[in-house]
Amino acid sequence: MDKKQIKNKAPKKRRVLHLNLGKALFVLPNLFTLSSVACGFYAITLLSAPLTADTFKICALAIFMAAFFDMFDGRVARMTKTQSAFGVEMDSLADVISFGVAPGLMVYRWGLSELGIWGVLAAFAYVACGAIRLARFNVLAQHHSSPSNYFVGMPIPGAATMVVSMVIFHQSYWGGTVESPRSVALIVLAVSLLMVSSVRYRTFKNLRPSPKVAFGLLLLVAICVTLCLLKGVATAVFTMVSSYFAMGLLEEMVYYKRRRLERQEARKQEAAAKEANATQAEGTAGENN
Repeated sequence: MDKKQIKNKAPKKRRVLHLNLGKALFVLPNLFTLSSVACGFYAITLLSAPLTADTFKICALAIFMAAFFDMFDGRVARMTKTQSAFGVEMDSLADVISFGVAPGLMVYRWGLSELGIWGVLAAFAYVACGAIRLARFNVLAQHHSSPSNYFVGMPIPGAATMVVSMVIFHQSYWGGTVESPRSVALIVLAVSLLMVSSVRYRTFKNLRPSPKVAFGLLLLVAICVTLCLLKGVATAVFTMVSSYFAMGLLEEMVYYKRRRLERQEARKQEAAAKEANATQAEGTAGENN
């Protein structure tokens, strides 16, 4: 090739990559969700291998980390205004893995394996009820656009925290094998049924900065720190989760009559709305004919 041709040859243009900030923000909440999946998957891999002395503690830490990422993915999506139907469905699938399969396998390896097929069914009941709970939550969310102050049924992250804290609490104090697998099965079934029940649990989304809220938070922190110092972290976590577990049941017992009347009134309004729509449709059809 001649020197003139080399000089006349135009240099190639380099491609410049432009960062689309909107797409990058859309990925951010999904990264939190995938981090939750990674923690749940890590716990499952540990539980699928031969158990060691620290297996349950590491698995519990992984599931708690999954709960941390799950708690913030929705908030990040709202802060960045990147909510989407894709994110909702992905979050539900992640919850089935991290708070359904992982805790179910954990409680099976810990205290249900001695029951044979009945232990498998008890653990599967937990996973199945968790999946049903998530499906119902998505359906209700589609019909009610405004955020509610209550969960209908125990949320699956709360149920997973309850199961995991029970395992760690037992391991911290007694260790070894479980003396009463049937009692464990009953507790797991109770938690499973609470997920698909109509018992309401507070979301605490209606909390606003105020002296009462600040005092309540300080008191809660003080109780947690005291329990951690006196009894250990496992006792503190198990006590706080059990308190939330019992709070929903107590509120349901206290406000049972009022909530039943509210449900009956809601059914009447729904039936009246359907009847009005049907009458309007018949009138429109008659005018067209």
